[in-house]
Amino acid sequence: MSGMVHGETRNPLTELRRGVLEHCVLAVVRDRESYAFDIVRVLASAGELVTSEGTIYPLLSRLRRDHLVTTTWRESDAGPPRRYYLITDEGRRALDAFAGDWARFRDAVDALLAGGARRGESDGR
Repeated sequence: MSGMVHGETRNPLTELRRGVLEHCVLAVVRDRESYAFDIVRVLASAGELVTSEGTIYPLLSRLRRDHLVTTTWRESDAGPPRRYYLITDEGRRALDAFAGDWARFRDAVDALLAGGARRGESDGR
């Protein structure tokens, strides 16, 4: 994906990822507890959501501070204890709201990219 202005350093994909990553993380921990490395692995396997643990930790801290996830420490067979994350009811409401907003946003962008009707053309204006 390339920017609109030649020589511009802005990366639209990075900006899109930054805007939706929080909700993608909530989706990952919606149905089962996961620790940070697991979350990164799931996001990476989804394709364009590749991120690092360094990106995820501050995001998970913010989600915890905002009461969108809860955490539980568990012993690990492979090293130190791990912090597991699970969505809260408040987080589920935020994710559900985002899903509705995302669907409308995605449909509008898809229609424009596909050459959909311009404003006013379909209603005779």
